[in-house]
Amino acid sequence: MAGIMECVPNFSEGRDPDVVDKITDAMTSVPGIRLLDRSMDAGHNRAVVSIIGSPGAVGEAAFRGVDEAAQLIDLRRHRGEHPRMGAADVVPFIPLRGVSMAECVDLAKHVGERIGRELKIPVFLYEEAATRPDRRNLADIRSHQFEGLLKLVGTDPSWKPDFGPNATHPTAGAVGVGARGLLVAYNVYLSTANQAIAKAIAKAVRFQTGGLRYVKALGIAADDAGRVHVSMNLTNTSGTPIYRVVEMIRSEAARYGVSVVESEVVGLVSTDALLDAAEHYLQLNSFSRSQVLEYRLLEDAFALTESRRGFLDTTVQGFSDQVASAEAIPGGGSVSALAGALASALVTMVTRLTMGRKRFVGVEGRMKELQQRSEALRSRLLGLVEEDSAAYGEYMEAFRAAKTGEEAAGLALREASLKAASVPLETARTSMQAMELAHEVAVDGNSVARTDACVAALAAHAAVLGACLNTRVNLPSLAPEQRPGELEAEATGLEERAADLLPRVLALGKG
Repeated sequence: MAGIMECVPNFSEGRDPDVVDKITDAMTSVPGIRLLDRSMDAGHNRAVVSIIGSPGAVGEAAFRGVDEAAQLIDLRRHRGEHPRMGAADVVPFIPLRGVSMAECVDLAKHVGERIGRELKIPVFLYEEAATRPDRRNLADIRSHQFEGLLKLVGTDPSWKPDFGPNATHPTAGAVGVGARGLLVAYNVYLSTANQAIAKAIAKAVRFQTGGLRYVKALGIAADDAGRVHVSMNLTNTSGTPIYRVVEMIRSEAARYGVSVVESEVVGLVSTDALLDAAEHYLQLNSFSRSQVLEYRLLEDAFALTESRRGFLDTTVQGFSDQVASAEAIPGGGSVSALAGALASALVTMVTRLTMGRKRFVGVEGRMKELQQRSEALRSRLLGLVEEDSAAYGEYMEAFRAAKTGEEAAGLALREASLKAASVPLETARTSMQAMELAHEVAVDGNSVARTDACVAALAAHAAVLGACLNTRVNLPSLAPEQRPGELEAEATGLEERAADLLPRVLALGKG
């Protein structure tokens, strides 16, 4: 079965649904992405979004969410009970099925590098992706919040981000990008408005201050109903079940003469976590998970998921079979994007064959940088495999609708035509970058792998030319006065750059 990864980004907006809609729309515009959940909390002024998909699609969707949030959210005007350091506050990648934690770490680094480079937002890696022990715990990174980071980043060397500028973004702040296992966001409300009691109970229950293992907790101020609550992340509900957390909070609350009023799950929770609580409170004897109807239906659910897979979730054979079919999708644009992605993968291979060898110690840092860049390009180009087919599909639908002669249909066709031309141009731009990286690793990388760098350049060159062809083929559907001349000019410029660079790379392979 294809690998599935989850991403649960948290955004610093819990009061304006239009803003959150725009962010989630940006994320779900990536083909192959499924929105599982979206929750907003006005008191925290925070939204939590859960998406799943293939690693390439999830990485692209996460980047688009951060990009959109940075444009829409101004932390200078943000107030809420929950600690935050960024418009897009945290972006964790989580392995679900057929994906390893190591792959999530790699994706966190690739997306983090791209956020820092393209959006100019500083990135701190945390949890399994952390590059330093003191940054593993997200709470430690976020402890100074947005306002504190404005003073620390750029002045205190210990607060130099992992990626991006050494300065906090003036409105979007900073973002934590990480890799972790499944957790449950869980709140327990108390029959008091006294925040000191909530803080005392949070201190008793959280692991960092002597409480339960796998529990992170904060005492949050009273809501509109006049209740405080203990806000928690339960990072391993097998190690510390939810019912054990509830019972400890209930016991601690009794010390202060208050009681548990209710609790809530924010976002998603696993069935096993809830069944653990059911078994405990119902005192079920000899209960088996196989007695749960939904578990019996799981195989059918997986079969349904498989039937809806995107191109990136299929095998090499499966993709080639789809290309060879009589359908127009996937076509030359998607194949060009895949060629660019493979070129980037070869660049990464050369960097890995260079790093860690004594005779290349002088270029170790440079190779690490090139690897991060090539992997970011690979992730982007894999996303473009899906995007190109989706854009062409939208164009064909608009073309058929435009035959009605309605004005709205004509406008929709123009937009679809521009998109169908713009997506392959983005493939050409990105593949050109991959070709330039191939040249760099051919010059400075391990000479044993120099021919691999040449193959990368050839694949990237083909991707540039193929994508530019697809850009041009979609422009004639527009009236001459509607065609943006800059698209044609940029395509020509990219072709010329690629033609100039290719012989220089190939010459290195013959040396």
